[in-house]
Amino acid sequence: MTGLNRRRRLAAVAVIALAAVTGGACSSSTDGPSDGGAYLVWDPYPQFADDSEWVALLKKCGTSAGVTVERTGYDTTDLTNKALLAAQQGNSPDVLIVDNPVISTLAEAGALTTTDDNKLDVSAMEKNLLGAGQSDGKTYGVPIGANTLALYYNKDLLTAAGVDPATVTDWTSLTAALTKVKAKGKKGITFSAIGTEEGSFQFLPWFWGSGAQLTSLDSPQAVSALTLWTDWLKQGHAPNSVINNTQTTSWQEFATGDYAFAENGTWQLANAEKLPFAYGTIPVPASAGGPAPAPTGGEFVSIPVQKNTGRYQTSQQLVACLTNADNLLTTDTTLSYVAPVAAVQERQATADPKLKVWVEAVRAAKGRTGDNLGTKYPKISESLWTAVQAALSGGKSPQEALTAAQTAASTR
Repeated sequence: MTGLNRRRRLAAVAVIALAAVTGGACSSSTDGPSDGGAYLVWDPYPQFADDSEWVALLKKCGTSAGVTVERTGYDTTDLTNKALLAAQQGNSPDVLIVDNPVISTLAEAGALTTTDDNKLDVSAMEKNLLGAGQSDGKTYGVPIGANTLALYYNKDLLTAAGVDPATVTDWTSLTAALTKVKAKGKKGITFSAIGTEEGSFQFLPWFWGSGAQLTSLDSPQAVSALTLWTDWLKQGHAPNSVINNTQTTSWQEFATGDYAFAENGTWQLANAEKLPFAYGTIPVPASAGGPAPAPTGGEFVSIPVQKNTGRYQTSQQLVACLTNADNLLTTDTTLSYVAPVAAVQERQATADPKLKVWVEAVRAAKGRTGDNLGTKYPKISESLWTAVQAALSGGKSPQEALTAAQTAASTR
């Protein structure tokens, strides 16, 4: 991409980003990389203060590279805006850590270097996790860790209903378990089907678990997945509240002790330990059995384009330090993530056996922008969550809703 074309692309994407976020403002000159031995790192972890282990690790990596690290934590949405605007103005940070779906947006805008350019070694990374940072055969960063979805279950309710969670391995056995729980006067399953990306995120394991592809939203497999959810509502296995549930409110329903299952993520592990009942986890089952591919959450560590290309070597050292095996273990434990490297995953599961199910789920997971969808994914996702809402509310049949979704995704 020529410099002129890159500036035009950045300007166009930056305008879109500004329109999407209320109150977005241009970065000041102090947001750019400092001169000399100071290297700027932006991350989406504003919850970590300067005395946190995360910031200590950043400083340690800077010391190892012989530089000073200046770190700023931003809200995820704000960070995307600032990254695009900084790239447009030519004052990007040296290292940028962003939510994995954002990588394709920044890559398309010409804001990121590829691993071929910056010499980052990604050979040890799990291929399914690395896919979220790839576009047109090029890789634009290194995954720092991943979270995903599985099914939490209430051991007491399943025992009372005569359900062995180990037998829940496909859609038929799951629905049979829900039926037994309902017969005992309890509730079956709760999840988030809200009309936002959270709704799409929670529907994707069932969508992909049916064998459907995001390039064909109205396939028979896709219809079977949406029919599964609508049938659960009709049969009283899932509450009508799922239409408005976020992943947080869905968890709150599960925490009442009235539900046998809840679809939720690794980020609820700390809350799970506080539940007033015994719990367990199993992978979201695919239609025909085995773990369904769930979407990956988590961030990528990337190196933005710099006018001074001589900075890349040190930036590469910083990223390599942040993503080496020992540091990944510490960071991913702090973030409740599963590591992107098989050897580190094994260390996590050995240290905490409850993570074995999550490691299995992450190994079966896939990136939302994978399959070379890139920046097409947000349009597809909006069409998908709109279809889910229409079907669960009874406004359209699953087939009608997904046919409309495919049409909308193709024309947006």
